[in-house]
Amino acid sequence: MSRTSLLARTPPFDGLDPEALRDLGASSVEVRLAKGSLVLDAFRDPTVDVFVVRSGRVALWSDTDATDGPPDEFVGPLGLFGFSAMLTERAIGPRAVAAEDAVLLRVPGSAAAPAFESAAGVRFLAASGPARRYAQAAPGYSTVDDLIVTTPLLVPADTPVAEVARRMTSAGTTYAAVTLESGYGLVTDAVLRRRVLGEGLDPRTPAEQVMVPSGPTALLGDSAVEALISLLERDADVQLVTDRDGRLAGAVVPRDFAILPSSASASVHEQLRRAATVADLQVAARRVPAMLTELLAHGLASGRVIALHSSVLDTVVRRAIDLVLADHPDLDPDAFTWLSLGSNGRREAVPSSDVDSAVAFTDDVTPDQALRYREAFAVVDAVLVGAGLSRDTHGATAQQALFARTNAQWREAGQHWLSAPVDDNGAMMASLLVDARPIHGDPGLPEVARVFAELRTHPGTMRLLLQESLAGRARRHFVVDVFRGRADTFDLKAHALQPVVNIARWAALSIGSPALPTVDRLRGSAGSTMLPESVASTLVEVFEVLQRLRLRYQLRQIDAGETPTDVLELDRVSPIDRSVITEAVREVAAAQRRMTNIAAYVEPDAWLRPGPG
Repeated sequence: MSRTSLLARTPPFDGLDPEALRDLGASSVEVRLAKGSLVLDAFRDPTVDVFVVRSGRVALWSDTDATDGPPDEFVGPLGLFGFSAMLTERAIGPRAVAAEDAVLLRVPGSAAAPAFESAAGVRFLAASGPARRYAQAAPGYSTVDDLIVTTPLLVPADTPVAEVARRMTSAGTTYAAVTLESGYGLVTDAVLRRRVLGEGLDPRTPAEQVMVPSGPTALLGDSAVEALISLLERDADVQLVTDRDGRLAGAVVPRDFAILPSSASASVHEQLRRAATVADLQVAARRVPAMLTELLAHGLASGRVIALHSSVLDTVVRRAIDLVLADHPDLDPDAFTWLSLGSNGRREAVPSSDVDSAVAFTDDVTPDQALRYREAFAVVDAVLVGAGLSRDTHGATAQQALFARTNAQWREAGQHWLSAPVDDNGAMMASLLVDARPIHGDPGLPEVARVFAELRTHPGTMRLLLQESLAGRARRHFVVDVFRGRADTFDLKAHALQPVVNIARWAALSIGSPALPTVDRLRGSAGSTMLPESVASTLVEVFEVLQRLRLRYQLRQIDAGETPTDVLELDRVSPIDRSVITEAVREVAAAQRRMTNIAAYVEPDAWLRPGPG
């Protein structure tokens, strides 16, 4: 096998085009080593090369203090090593010794580096075993701000595509952001190759006719890890970065992550996406709590950690669906939309959160077909339980007929619940379905969510749903009893957090807001008689403080080998946290009392009028 052919089978070089592979093969050198020969000691001297095993095996040591012991791993044919030190230019290992007679390819780092700077290279690094080692030695980037190294290239929408290409070449960039009335579009090298060179598009064509959507943008201050995962999830070439006012601040591309793609979070996420079997998925999913702990330890705010956790859970669920449906070729994966409900639907999932779900089938799915789908969804549920995710004990899962309907059936049910919310647990179903977020299939919202946008035209239902939302009271007196020694435990979710979630959900429903996260719902619906700005701001602060405390305690439980739970044990709650919880519950209870009084003495048509600040 030629050097070029060998490299074409070795990730991440397998992502290079044929010409680049030929150049890489030509620059590489074959090295023959006898058993026991030292290949490199990158703890002493950073290597400027990478090595590919053609035949034989090489033993690798990852810890400079343990090189006298057994090797950490063996690398066989098509195995790659040495890239950690090459990329970081630091003496971080490994030490490599031929475990038997071996033939290697030595590839100059200058020739190999571009392969690691591509999207495929970032994926390889994120999933690689040595990831954590060189992530710890690499510069400690924490936000996308640190990764922006050039001024963004902006072009007007009517700029001819040939001129866009010229400006990109002049600026030495692989993208141009197209300014639009609302947001930005993107012209990338890949778009130019496909549309202009491949399809023969007229070079005078305006950029707005060639561009592709920019996709979600990162904000200044966002975690670099979050931006990386967004790039990987979308297979994107560019991630635009804006300030809080939507002005373009720059962009990050795969090569910007070349020395920071391998934090635990990116590595775990990529392992989940690439899991080839159910067993692989479950093993990777059980590493997620450690990922959360690492993110917190590196300073990422708890709210962002929780949101990122929800994104990772989405990946687990999507991959479970893919793996299960691969065994059911008679079931069309495009015939349904999988909806994440509850805390994960709101992007607020913590380790104790249940996996709530529903499915909206296309209207041509027959009852018999729906039954076969639900049988497969039961297998998905079992896979998720095996991955360490919590099962919903109340049956809010897609395997249940109540939560697996066609779009037409959902629309009919939603209209019935809106007009008669006391029937068929309508209020409860509404509270579940309006938290729904599609994570597989058609990204459109379920029909039932559209139906409930009409809530304001049904004052009786509006009042009843408010009563249901306020029924779960913040247990102020109970928490005082707990901390005076009259009880042993306190359910943080049921007696403190859930009341805030319920208020926010009702407030969003009342104004027809599509927002899902509790904080966004409170902020978006603030300023009315029912929910003044001051009350909403207090509830936002309470929710964020309690979620932070909740996450921290659950990760401690996991570290201790315990099942995470929302029930706090008195002897584990510090005096400061006791004070925080007591004050938070007092504020929530006060908000509930206020809303109850308004509901009793003010007509519904006045609830949403502008209120005090």
